[in-house]
Amino acid sequence: MGHSNINHTRLMGGVALWVLTLNGLAVAQDVTTEVPVTIVTDTATGNIVTKLQRIVVGSGVDKVAIDTPQAVTVLDQEAIDDEQAMTIGDLFREVPGVTVVGSDRIGGQSFNIRGIGDLSASDESKIIVTVDGATKFFEQYRVGSFFSDPELYKQVEILRGPASSTLYGSGALGGVINFTTKDASDFLETGETVAVNVKGMYDSNGDGFLTSGTFAGRVTENTEVLLNGNFRRSDDYQTGDGDLIDGSAFDAYSGLAKVTHYFGDAKEQSVRLSYQRWQSSADDTEYSQTGTLGFGEVDRDITDQTIVFRYNNPASDNALLDLDINLSFSDTTVDQENATSTIPSQLFEDSEYGYRTWQGKIENTIEHSGNGFENFLTFGTQLSHQQRIADAESGAIGFHPEGTDTKFGFFVQDEFIWNEKLTIIPGARVDFVNLSPDGSISGASEQNEVAFSPKLAALYRFNDTFSIFGSVAHTERVPTLDEMFSSSGATRTYPGGRNASLNLEKEQSNAVEAGVSLSFFDVFQDQDGLQIKSTAFYNDLKDLISTNPNTGQSTSVPYYVNIDEAEIWGLEVEAAYNSRYVFSTLAYSLVRGVDQETGSTLDSIPADTLAMTIGGRVPAYDVEFGWRGLFAAGIDSGATTGPFPGYGVHDVFANWKPREGLLQGYELRAAVENVFDKDYQNNLAGDPGRGRTFKLTMNKQFSW
Repeated sequence: MGHSNINHTRLMGGVALWVLTLNGLAVAQDVTTEVPVTIVTDTATGNIVTKLQRIVVGSGVDKVAIDTPQAVTVLDQEAIDDEQAMTIGDLFREVPGVTVVGSDRIGGQSFNIRGIGDLSASDESKIIVTVDGATKFFEQYRVGSFFSDPELYKQVEILRGPASSTLYGSGALGGVINFTTKDASDFLETGETVAVNVKGMYDSNGDGFLTSGTFAGRVTENTEVLLNGNFRRSDDYQTGDGDLIDGSAFDAYSGLAKVTHYFGDAKEQSVRLSYQRWQSSADDTEYSQTGTLGFGEVDRDITDQTIVFRYNNPASDNALLDLDINLSFSDTTVDQENATSTIPSQLFEDSEYGYRTWQGKIENTIEHSGNGFENFLTFGTQLSHQQRIADAESGAIGFHPEGTDTKFGFFVQDEFIWNEKLTIIPGARVDFVNLSPDGSISGASEQNEVAFSPKLAALYRFNDTFSIFGSVAHTERVPTLDEMFSSSGATRTYPGGRNASLNLEKEQSNAVEAGVSLSFFDVFQDQDGLQIKSTAFYNDLKDLISTNPNTGQSTSVPYYVNIDEAEIWGLEVEAAYNSRYVFSTLAYSLVRGVDQETGSTLDSIPADTLAMTIGGRVPAYDVEFGWRGLFAAGIDSGATTGPFPGYGVHDVFANWKPREGLLQGYELRAAVENVFDKDYQNNLAGDPGRGRTFKLTMNKQFSW
């Protein structure tokens, strides 16, 4: 059991090939042409910015990714658009340490970060997902956990590792994924009052398409409005072998309405009110969305809504005030009916599953500086109340118990920067959790738990080229309503049935990270940049929660038990090069995980992966083009039947964005994905991946 050494060697060879190719392309560049407008330059140095210099806003104090003492990746608007994503999962193909769990079905995607998350118990409570600060959560058997459309977002941040628990909530064993929706100001240039953006996309694999329209306007000098609507549909997609993945067809509607008002001195204070909705309707779709299991078909409607009110006051003239207040409501509902399965289970009755979460978060930062140092003290409180809904024709669903989950947390984090070289970030969080079951659950009673999450992170910058960083973090994950109160009657596997698991212990994580950051500028020509960030990590997990392995018992047993202890460790490398004519990125991920009781590889461990992009620009014609490759090593362990062979998938792409003339304001993106029609399957996926796919996107903005 484990990973293939041969394929691992090939992956490392790919890293070496990336370096050699990059060197060969870069030295051949002519340096006489102006910098294309699609390239961002640092206003202080004039150097061209790489993707490792994108701004991270979710780590406490805003900073660039490479200077953050944590493994973090930022996808900006350009990166999101370049993916031409049909589903949310498509956005993460080049993010090290992140694997999309499930399938390419619109209702079957979840996340795995550093070996946390699998098909049977994906990310739900172990990876925190937010939209504009609102925590999203959904759990249902063989259904994904996050439902949305890539077209709604302008930025995605992925903070890997449990150190993020301090600011976002205890139990983030894998990490945090933050989605940020678009604003009217993203479309309006200085002096403009109205912008209308129209977009269309075609995907040949399944004859899928997207139509999107956005209106952005300045209603008054201080008030902006954004209205966005999207319709996306697709037939069943084909694998590299030409097989259709039944139940992958969908129709999905999504939209965003947002009002932003600026006021106060220099208009630096703001209030935002936004409403986001995503809805999918699929008749006769596969019951199991995370992978084909032969459970039959069902008519399923999924609706996800998020309302956010946010107030920001940076108070630049007051060092004691930098206030952020976030109030939100999240509602995710799955309605299903007309299941064709003949299995006698409540799973296949007409039913409704849902989560409604009310949340409030208040955060403030106090700034203090002196001779050679700066200090930022961030503190706050967070309250959430979640209602879990499950109702079938025959009544309450024992294996999906209803109830409420109420959390009340306090957190504090200090960031001390000395002489622009040493950064030290200690922090701690405590969450008080109340789990209250529905009265129909026999023998269940209200449970109260406390979770503690301290951390210490540091970064030392020797010079503009070389930095080292590291962190230690502890977090505790309180059992969910599902894990605490699930029950079932007698089955073939459990003749005595299963009761609520009221004696579960908290899962605990002790994690260590260490890494280096390298930045080189003017490497092959003036103003180019090469940056590399490498992170090694180790995570010791205790009291892991699992379904009871004692099958065949004639007497009732707890549904869930604490049985496992595990170790997960690995390495991530993220690199980027950018210049006038050549750009390139690399993301390498190696994860290992062992069940300490059995010595076997954990089923949630992803294969070693290497993602590379090598591209070029023709500034005179406003054209970008290039090649993308995704390579995975073979692995003998997975959440479905293994072993899984290694594979390589190749894409080519070209983008055209005219800067002047009659076509100014248009954008055209084209790609061929899986050029060689490779038949492959990610080991954490329930189905093979897409075969050869042609994509074409056209975007036009009108402004006045």
